[in-house]
Amino acid sequence: MTNDHWLTEIRLSPDKSIISITFEDGTYFDLPAEYLRVESPSAEVQGHSPAEKQTVAGKGNVKIMAIETVGNYAIRPKFDDGHDTGIFTWRYLFELGDQYALKWSDYLNRLHLLGQHRN
Repeated sequence: MTNDHWLTEIRLSPDKSIISITFEDGTYFDLPAEYLRVESPSAEVQGHSPAEKQTVAGKGNVKIMAIETVGNYAIRPKFDDGHDTGIFTWRYLFELGDQYALKWSDYLNRLHLLGQHRN
């Protein structure tokens, strides 16, 4: 498997609400726990096709309790709501950071259209 983006550092903030990641080219992102939870690559969130993607509400205060590495290509965060099935590859983490504004706006719009809330 080729990987365009190699993760070199990952840190969990003391309050467990942000993962800070750095890639070998120096690109750096702070990814909020809520964002990672609602964009989890798990089948529970993403479904098995784009049409099956779920809008996960009520995660405004979710925290990351632990981060498990998966081989040398991904991490599996363990969230305090019990979710721990999302395997975030380096490539997907880069995509989440790079497209944060677009994906976050889309998520907030979906919540609004469904009459749901972050908390």
